Amino acid sequence: MTPRALYRRIALAEVVTWALLLLGMVLKYVTHTTELGVRVFGLVHGVVFIAFCLVTVLLWVNQRWTVREGLLGLLSAVPPFLTVWWERRLERRGRLDGGWRLGRDGEAPATPAERVVAALLARPIVAVGVGIVAVLALTGIALLVGPPVSTPG
Repeated sequence: MTPRALYRRIALAEVVTWALLLLGMVLKYVTHTTELGVRVFGLVHGVVFIAFCLVTVLLWVNQRWTVREGLLGLLSAVPPFLTVWWERRLERRGRLDGGWRLGRDGEAPATPAERVVAALLARPIVAVGVGIVAVLALTGIALLVGPPVSTPG
């Protein structure tokens, strides 16, 4: 899977989970029918949000995005539906072009971050495992900390 394809998929997943969470919020706060949507879709959205952020960092390093591009990529996950717009903007500007720069036959890593990305790309199955563990660990921490805004009730 190319960087472009990976980013497109995770950006779309983030948008879909935002929509589901907003639907859950309508059911909870507007129609007062159920909290289940917020509980289920909130967790799903949180997991995908974390995955989007991790993939953004991975591509920030691999694609040599500027600090501004990397930070805007991370921030695009906060407002609803902005990740797909951001992904398309990067694509229009050619910032998702090419393959994995630091892959097996790619460039030699020059920074500590590039060395980590190169090591992960050299072992795709390990990289997926590390990604899953990272998402689960960060999700666990987020669950311990609690939701961003608590409402009584």
